[in-house]
Amino acid sequence: MKHPSHTSPTTRRRALLALFGAALTSAPLLNPAPAAALRVTAAGLDDPAKKEIAMKLVSSAENSSLDWKAQYKYIEDIGDGRGYTAGIIGFCSGTGDMLDLVELYADRRPGNVLAPYLPALRRVNGTDSHDGLDPHFPRDWARAAQDQEFRRAQDHERDRVYFNPAVRQGKADGLGVLGQFTYYDAIVMHGDGGDPTSFRNIRGRALNRARPPAQGGDEVTYLHAFLDARVWAMKQEEAHSDTSRVDTAQRVFLREGNLDLDPPLDWKVYGDSYHIG
Repeated sequence: MKHPSHTSPTTRRRALLALFGAALTSAPLLNPAPAAALRVTAAGLDDPAKKEIAMKLVSSAENSSLDWKAQYKYIEDIGDGRGYTAGIIGFCSGTGDMLDLVELYADRRPGNVLAPYLPALRRVNGTDSHDGLDPHFPRDWARAAQDQEFRRAQDHERDRVYFNPAVRQGKADGLGVLGQFTYYDAIVMHGDGGDPTSFRNIRGRALNRARPPAQGGDEVTYLHAFLDARVWAMKQEEAHSDTSRVDTAQRVFLREGNLDLDPPLDWKVYGDSYHIG
């Protein structure tokens, strides 16, 4: 089942993501790089196997399931003031990322089943209204999800808006796979707008307490500071106040020293247990 009170991103998720710093490059073989840099360049979160783990971890929190590919067709209003929440990353009709997705789909598949809803999606953006969407939008979303082109469009927007920026910033900060994932999960939930609980401001709070490896700091110390800032941000909004996706998942991996997110992985979210072997 879904956990409606914990899964939706903030209303500012549509804000354009700032361009992040370039990823670290590996040092010449005759001058070995630090272990953290070797880890980042050898296999980041964008490594296909690691990315699959990331998708499952997020789905455990967003969808109470490791089967993230089953979520392309998901859609419901979870009563959080953001209209419909749908798809693999929780695109919302009230926050603009759903509109961007459907516009992309219309460009790639003109005349698709969701294209007629574009005027309504533009009207309801920034609200929780269903005006012009009911009663058939959920049905048509599920129909669209049978189209591989719509699935590719969801993948594209997930990567463009959330995954790729998180990985770029994580690599620029000298973080390994776990650190890059903590950034990704934070952007998924909080977006990267200008409000105090956005990703960039969570990172800013962490930087006030610790330095990342790229600035000569200790990776574990910095990640604890980042997760502390993330928990603070989550507690600022009742809809995000259950912090188990940090406390009994990401923090568990960090305390185990599993900075590469190497299986086996065992964690809990909202009291439910999960395992990746």
